[in-house]
Amino acid sequence: MRKTTQTNFRILLLFLMMAFSPAAFSQNVVTGKVTDSKDGSALAGVTISVKGTRTVTQTASDGTFKINAPANATLVFTSVGFATMEAVVDGKPSIDVSMVQVNQQLNEVVVVAYGTRRKGDLTGSVTSVSTKDFQKGVVNSPEQLLLGKVAGLEVTNGGGQPGGGSRIRIRGGASFGLGGASNDPLFVIDGVPVDGGGISGSSNILNTLNPDDIESISVLKDASATALYGSRASNGVIIVTTKKGSKGKLKYNFNTKLSLGIVAKKVDVLSADDIRNIILADAAKTGNNTYKNVLGNSNTDWQDEIYRPAFGVDNNLSVSGAWKNVPFRASVGFLTQDGILRTDNFKRISGSLNVTPKLLNDHLSVNVALKGSNTKNIFADQGAIGSAIAFDPTQPVNSSANGKFGGYYEWLDGNGTLIDLATRNPVALLNQRDNTSSVNRLIGNVQLDYKIHWLPDLHILFNLGIDYSKGKGNDNIDSSSATNYKTGGRKTYYEQSKQNTINDIQLFYSKEFKKLKTKLDVLVGHSYQDFVVNVKNFASFSYRSIADPNNPQKKDTIAGSEPTFLTDKPEYRLESYLGR
Repeated sequence: MRKTTQTNFRILLLFLMMAFSPAAFSQNVVTGKVTDSKDGSALAGVTISVKGTRTVTQTASDGTFKINAPANATLVFTSVGFATMEAVVDGKPSIDVSMVQVNQQLNEVVVVAYGTRRKGDLTGSVTSVSTKDFQKGVVNSPEQLLLGKVAGLEVTNGGGQPGGGSRIRIRGGASFGLGGASNDPLFVIDGVPVDGGGISGSSNILNTLNPDDIESISVLKDASATALYGSRASNGVIIVTTKKGSKGKLKYNFNTKLSLGIVAKKVDVLSADDIRNIILADAAKTGNNTYKNVLGNSNTDWQDEIYRPAFGVDNNLSVSGAWKNVPFRASVGFLTQDGILRTDNFKRISGSLNVTPKLLNDHLSVNVALKGSNTKNIFADQGAIGSAIAFDPTQPVNSSANGKFGGYYEWLDGNGTLIDLATRNPVALLNQRDNTSSVNRLIGNVQLDYKIHWLPDLHILFNLGIDYSKGKGNDNIDSSSATNYKTGGRKTYYEQSKQNTINDIQLFYSKEFKKLKTKLDVLVGHSYQDFVVNVKNFASFSYRSIADPNNPQKKDTIAGSEPTFLTDKPEYRLESYLGR
């Protein structure tokens, strides 16, 4: 009986060892390529996830992907406009997938260049993503709503900075970037093509728009976009349409989102003990105590000193419905988002109003849209990241011997003089720099659609709009900072404003001939757009009354910072005649 029990126990133990062996839980790197079954072209921006887990990746611009997955896992491929597909890994190192387009909802109306059209009538490549398809979770900027949602659209996060922008590419880049050429698509917000060049004080001009106010986003990918918007649309067009009200009782909506971001993996560097062991062993072997003499007694993890959990709160309140038969929607929002780098912070206060009445027995449709926001940034010194990786972990954050540098430890030579080429204290880089900005932005327009009484198939369309933004800020470095100790610190002020106005008029004729199963629509129009930039240039100043003792005549002005021109006002206009 005892032998039988021992035999059964060994068999059970062997079974458990096989079932829970590392092979059963091993992660394989699976690569592959996703293509369109229609023409074999590569699909960018396709979302690939490991079924039942949170492991997710996207295809690159050439359709390729790489993901870690167990040998027995199932990969799920999803993209707007294509049928969802699944593929079993089954230990294979490579999986190629051909996705099939779906031809559903052909009667759905999508926003295109200068108007709307039914999906079934489209001849160009247009993908529309609505609220129900948007990326979920905390989203600080509109382009992040499209992550993994549109085939051929690549949205790459520009970094971990709060409110930071993303790199957006539609079907790859069309330019090498020479001569200042851009690969960014054109953004059109409620009928107003906006300047994507950014503004002083903002790392991402799109973060001035509240994602919670967006109803749908259409992505125009092919030459039809360039035909109507000109060469500025050579990299595609992204059309943003904000939410509007509808007739009925008032509806109130409030939502709040909380977020927490952490550094998932730090750079693997030597610890203080590792460095001490190496230096002491070298000194014992060679008799050279040069490096031994500068070793410290601390155990500082510099990456822990500069990183923190990043908390975020996003609150939005809206009311929609009709007031005296006038549909409207009004909203306010407040977002505050910390960065994982200490002192980094982004705040946004936003408001929007959409009024859409119909007059003259519904022959005149009016759309008034206003969107305003104020964003405030505290920019952390990004150089602290590289310094945290390179700085000596045997040294402390603070040192009484370096009192003239704000009490922070810095590298000094034998004479107590700061070593110019030495790595700077990463904590000091963060705490001794005050880089703040404030950006105001207003986007507003009035659209009129008049349906001729005696010829209702003919519409006259007017669009008057403005996009105004103003950014200003201060970039101040403390007088005790090791980075600017020679000039007694540095005080810099900047200011810039941009104004973009548009005046459009179009004639649109649409007629459906049911007997012939034919639809005719004709669009002709004229567009006039004016862009004005106002730049104010300032010198930088020292905290001392005399910045450079060798140039006392300059007083507190830092040499070399004086602008050539105090103001600059570039302006250009764009006039277009179009037809479709």
